[in-house]
Amino acid sequence: MGSLLVKSATRAIEVLESFKLGQQPRSMSELASALGYPHSSMTVLLKTLVKLGYLNFDRRSRVYFPTPKVTALGDWIPRVLFGSGKILEAMKDLHAATGEGVFLGTRNDVYLQYVTTIPSIHALRFHIDEGTIRPITRSAAGWMLLTDMSDEQVDNIVRRANIATPDAAERVPVREIMDRLREIRARGYAHAENVPFLGGGTLAVLLPVKIQGQPAVLAVGGVAQRIRSNFDQYLTALQAAASALAPTQEFDEPVRIDL
Repeated sequence: MGSLLVKSATRAIEVLESFKLGQQPRSMSELASALGYPHSSMTVLLKTLVKLGYLNFDRRSRVYFPTPKVTALGDWIPRVLFGSGKILEAMKDLHAATGEGVFLGTRNDVYLQYVTTIPSIHALRFHIDEGTIRPITRSAAGWMLLTDMSDEQVDNIVRRANIATPDAAERVPVREIMDRLREIRARGYAHAENVPFLGGGTLAVLLPVKIQGQPAVLAVGGVAQRIRSNFDQYLTALQAAASALAPTQEFDEPVRIDL
């Protein structure tokens, strides 16, 4: 029963996410085909979401579309996370300066999570959905987040991340991570190629402010060759965007900074 409930919850979320991609009404058969679900299961799931008020069903055209109740689930989150919006403005400035994909990342247990993303304007690019998670050991942004921890904490996180990584080839030795973190701390930024995407490159820096008390990283990513060719320009723009968020005064006691 537990596994069935988890599967149903997963499917319900995937149905709602599918509307974000298409941004148009969809029929039951279209949704079932796109997500690979049996028609019988999809019918029950859609009826449930309609009954709960998350989907609207147009009986005449037999299509479904999300209701404002879906929006209300998370419309408060950006305000809580980003306050006055300075972080989002810094991301937009970085995007305007590079044209590359820009993202804000935070740690979610043993994973890096892409909290907010702005897609690249280049024809050849990599796409990352907001909310995506990947092992914290497998990206420049993840390494950057690890620099904010003690060696003991890093050791624990890396070991647990490796346990949670099913592909043995993607597990990273603790010593390798420790060596990499020493280099990153010394230069103040992280750079990676071919992780997490083959042919991709990423530059990342730690933000001087925290989000909900957690360290956050700002990064720019794209095709490795393009990142390499514009390395100095992109790094300067990245560091400038992060520096613009630095608090303007010192506080003796921890306070909530309006971002």
